Amino acid sequence: MTASEQKTLKRFYKDATVAEHDGAFQIHLDGRTIKTPAGRALAVPTRALADAIAGEWNEQGEIIAPHSLFLTRLANSAADAVAPREAEVVDEITSFAASDLLCYRAPFPAALAARQAELWNPVLAFIREKYGATFEVAEGVGHVAQPPASIEAIRNVVAAYGPFRLAALHMMTTLTGSALLALAHVDGFLDLAATWAAAHVDEAWQAAQWGQDFDAAERLKRRSDDFDKASRFFALA
Repeated sequence: MTASEQKTLKRFYKDATVAEHDGAFQIHLDGRTIKTPAGRALAVPTRALADAIAGEWNEQGEIIAPHSLFLTRLANSAADAVAPREAEVVDEITSFAASDLLCYRAPFPAALAARQAELWNPVLAFIREKYGATFEVAEGVGHVAQPPASIEAIRNVVAAYGPFRLAALHMMTTLTGSALLALAHVDGFLDLAATWAAAHVDEAWQAAQWGQDFDAAERLKRRSDDFDKASRFFALA
């Protein structure tokens, strides 16, 4: 938890509700619209997402716990940081595909390479069939140039999403280190557990060989929780 999240704020409202406004949905605290950090009225694209955000606020106790307002924070990010620069965010996500985790394989040990192939090859096949995007695979960490047409295909898919889904997709991409895994997940090819397992083949291998590092496991658990919440946000948006 960050220092800002540790600050205490007493609950200052009774009810959080949702109101439709200009084709979007605002969240109100006792009738007053929630504002983003940049001062915008927070308006989200779907009733389902607005209801979920209102639910976060209604579930607060006497003291507001900012860390429990994940959907609110991601919606703020979508409004303040993504919407004004959508093209840049699309580029950032696409850049992951250009050097995607799934394309860099361990030369040894053989069992690790086999596990990577087991979890990653089906995803690459799905991406090829779904988007017509073929990705080259190589051993080691040397850069692999991907076909420009494949990168453009991924860019077009990503660019079709609005700012709220882009915010969630960006988070899922950075948490997994793979735009292709994030897309395979939001398209329903991989569930939450399978996506996270595919993103952390190397970590699971190391833990199996040398034992689990408690601090590392805790960090992974927090990141996994954030991935799950970002996935929910994407589905609601």
